[in-house]
Amino acid sequence: MATKKTPKKVYVFFNCDETKSRASMNIFYNNEVFKDTIASKKKLWEKISKELEAGRIQIDKDNLPKVQEAVFGDNPCDASQYLRYGQVEALLCH
Repeated sequence: MATKKTPKKVYVFFNCDETKSRASMNIFYNNEVFKDTIASKKKLWEKISKELEAGRIQIDKDNLPKVQEAVFGDNPCDASQYLRYGQVEALLCH
């Protein structure tokens, strides 16, 4: 008898408005997904860093290490609480 596998997650970084409304998160603008691997999380960190450098998101200086820790931790979505104008969402990958 086959057992069901738990679906894997992928993560998407979204630019968004200050209230992080779903309507402001555009999958056609933010169309990269990041797998739950170390290499892919490095790419997610690079994406967040580039968005910060470009001024499209804001992160308080004191929270920058917390964002990095969250991205490389078990749940990169935890980084979202420190992002202004940005959000990391998880999607199931079958």
